[in-house]
Amino acid sequence: MAERIKIAIAALLAVGGLVAYYVLADRATVMRLGILLGGFAAAVALMAFTQSGRTFVAFSRESWEEAKRVVWPSRKETLQTTGVVFLFVCTMAVFMWLVDWGLTRVTQALLGTGG
Repeated sequence: MAERIKIAIAALLAVGGLVAYYVLADRATVMRLGILLGGFAAAVALMAFTQSGRTFVAFSRESWEEAKRVVWPSRKETLQTTGVVFLFVCTMAVFMWLVDWGLTRVTQALLGTGG
């Protein structure tokens, strides 16, 4: 029950910051942004003390560690792969243009309309 109350309060803090941003439209933008970001920061801080927040933080850390273990391709491999993809796309574009042109000519010949 305490978890749900914390989550509800966090949501209210975030919504309150958003509402205050629009309600205080006649104030300085810097002040409005400060209130908005403050409301979101307070909501995030409160969420960090919930089980959902702790689970999310653990997941984020594990994801960051996993990203560090990824073996990224070298510049040469990246450029070669990009070149192959570009060549394939250009080849398929020419092929599709030829098919379209050919089907247009066949259709025109069958219907007796010339272009």
